[in-house]
Amino acid sequence: MTHRGTERLETEGLILRRFTRDDAAAMYRNWASDEEVTRFLTWPTHRGPGDSEAILREWEAAYADERFYQWAIVPKESGEPIGSISAVQVEERIDMVQIGYCIGRAWWHRGITSEALRAVLDFFFDRVGANRVEAKHDTRNPRSGMVMQKCGMRCEGTMRSADRNNQGLCDVCLYAVLRTDRSPDGR
Repeated sequence: MTHRGTERLETEGLILRRFTRDDAAAMYRNWASDEEVTRFLTWPTHRGPGDSEAILREWEAAYADERFYQWAIVPKESGEPIGSISAVQVEERIDMVQIGYCIGRAWWHRGITSEALRAVLDFFFDRVGANRVEAKHDTRNPRSGMVMQKCGMRCEGTMRSADRNNQGLCDVCLYAVLRTDRSPDGR
């Protein structure tokens, strides 16, 4: 793979861009402080704006690494971040990237996460040269799997007691899409 770092991506309704420290208040307010949003995630709910600012400082420094991919999901209509999408694992040996995402509850069920995931899939296949992109979700959070399916990812199975999140030890469903699965128009 030819890593490019977190490049700005644009869709019809979204801008996917790097985070800055100035995004801390929106991050805390829009998703990171909501226990319902973080329920099935592997990082704890932020207890104050300082938690959001601290993680954004880490991410700003990490952007120097071209293997670091962390986008703010920004609807064009609002201009402020409502969630994030990132590469949570990169496996060079098999040209694989694993994606993770979350958005604020006020924006659930609007197709926003699917739109962001499609843009990131296109980026990893077309610009980075990935062969496989995968994602996983807690079996108790099937709506996340619906996003993956909507974007052409296939369920490859359930792994028992394979992860730990804010609910404790959990079973996870693994989804993936290969470069060869995509049609000529990239879908």
